[in-house]
This record gives sequence, structure tokens and C-alpha cells, in this order.
Amino acid sequence: MELRTLGATGMRVSPLCLGTMMFGALGNSDPGACERIIHRALDGGINFIDTADGYSNGESETIVGRAIRHRRNSLIIATKFYAAMGDDPNMRGASRRWIVRAVEDSLRRLGTDYIDLYQLHRYDVDTDMEEVLFTLTELVRQGKIRQFGSSSFPADRIVESQWVAERRGTLRFRCEQPSYSIFNRDVERFVLPACRRYGMGAITFSPLDGGFLSGRYRGPDELEGDNRIAYFSRRMRGSFDPQANWVRRKLECAAQLTELAEKIGMTLPQLAVAFAMQHPAVTAAIVGPRTMEQLEGLLPAGTLALSAETLDRIDAIVPPGTSLNPSHYDLPSATTKAELRRI
Repeated sequence: MELRTLGATGMRVSPLCLGTMMFGALGNSDPGACERIIHRALDGGINFIDTADGYSNGESETIVGRAIRHRRNSLIIATKFYAAMGDDPNMRGASRRWIVRAVEDSLRRLGTDYIDLYQLHRYDVDTDMEEVLFTLTELVRQGKIRQFGSSSFPADRIVESQWVAERRGTLRFRCEQPSYSIFNRDVERFVLPACRRYGMGAITFSPLDGGFLSGRYRGPDELEGDNRIAYFSRRMRGSFDPQANWVRRKLECAAQLTELAEKIGMTLPQLAVAFAMQHPAVTAAIVGPRTMEQLEGLLPAGTLALSAETLDRIDAIVPPGTSLNPSHYDLPSATTKAELRRI
């Protein structure tokens, strides 16, 4: 794979990033199998691994640490903090108190003395951005992390963080990790342009849209019962109706995209990953296999490029800047974030 520079960091990373959310109790509970997947990814040209302390309560980081112990110096290792790591209300978020402990815990689990990229998993409304940036800047100066970034920040929060760094003289977020897929193109409107404006790398996750672009599901009936889509929809939204309009719409579009992929000699997952990688603001797309078979099917996407004609056909199915997510269909669009409600 041809390496790309991550924003203005100077670090060179593969356009495919190995995501490890499915390593551990949440997905693949066989540590040995997970380690073999990691080694195969590295042998396939990937030098970039993304994990988080919140993935299976630290188990993913531990698995990654064991797998890379003899190959650490040639890899770019990214992890994240923010998720609750215990019942103590202070063992979460982005407070200075928690960050200085969370980084030590991640270093121990990863079996390394530095983290290449340390990312704030979500914006923390309870912690002043200046506090976050000063703390992360100190960790860089201490040599515990090399760079730091954000994840799932809306465009206004990206701008805020850059403004605070400039005014307060701290280091700044060097990359952003947004959700991005053919079915979730909302970030093309403001988030990805903001990344380009501030010279930030973009490491996108969920290019298969949580499974809708995996090619496994043809109709609503196949989504009845237990499956990955139902699991994550219930976890994130509290409910899942396989007969909902937004589900049917995604499955209809997936069928059209499958036909397109087959015509150009790709699988649907390969088309989806290649699409995410090809946006000019995107440095790398995260793929999160649970099995070796899934990884083998995704690795070829690291060297694929889509023609202008193919991109135009994708745009005709899902227009740029739009999303097929539930809020556009069956779910209420009213905000549930307390800081945005009227008082």
C-alpha cells in the first residue's frame, strides 16, 4: 500500500487502518485468533492500528499490545480515551485528573512507553477545551504520546479546539476521526472541509456503515433476531425495527451498489472502503474485522481506486453530503443533547 502523511504530523500511515473494536468480549473473544488477524494485517501492508481503552474494557488494547511487542517500532499505534472505565464517575471523560491516569493505563496495556496518536473519543461538555489541550500538550512534552487528535467532533467543535490552541499557545488536535460511509456522507458538508482547512488528517471509521455495506443482508427479514446491525442499533438508539423505512432504504441502495461493484470487479465491502479512502480529505479508512475471512476480503481495498464514472454513479444513489441514517426517516429529529436544548 502507498503510505500517506497523517495531516501535518509527518507520520506516514497506510490508507487502511486496522480497527480493533471487535477484538475481545464485544466481538472475537479468542485472543489468539485476534493476534493472528493483526499479524496478517501487518504482513498485508498495514502499519496503522487503532484501538481504545473502552473497547471491551481495555481487552482490545491488551491484545494489540501482545501482538505488536516484536514489531512496535515500525508501527503507528493510535488509541483513545473518554469511555467509562469503572463505576467511579471520575474514571471517564476528559478531565486532567482522568487523562493522566488513562494514558498510563493504556501504556501498560499496550506494553509500550509511548503512544503515536492519542485521541479524545468524544467531545466532553463538562471539561474546558483549554484544560484538555494543556494536559495533552504536557503528555507530548513528557514523551508519553507523540501526537493527539479528536474523534466524532462536529465542525464547530473542531474550529473551537483550533481557536483555543492558537490563543492559549498549546499544541493542537492534528487529526479527526469521523464516521463516514456511502450511507453516511453528512461529514462531507462541514467536518471534512474543516479538517482540510486546518491541515488535520481524517481517519474515518465505519466505512461498511455498521454492516449495511457488508453484502450480507438482502432484505429486512434477514435482519430479524440477533445480528451486528440490530445489536449496535439497539445499543446506540435503544431500539431497532428491521421493517423501518430507513432500513428498507439502505437495503435498496445496498442492492444497487452491489450491482455496481460487481460490474467493476469488486465486492460491495471493497467498493465501500475504497470510496471512503478516496475523499481528498481522508488519510485512512478504519476497517474492523472480527474474523480472518473478513480481513482477507477487505485487504485488497487498500490498493483500489474508483473512477470518476463510478463515483458519479455512487452520487446518483446517495447524493453527496446526505445521510440515510434514521433521524432522516422514522426517528424524531429533536435534539437530545442537554447543552443544545432551550431553557
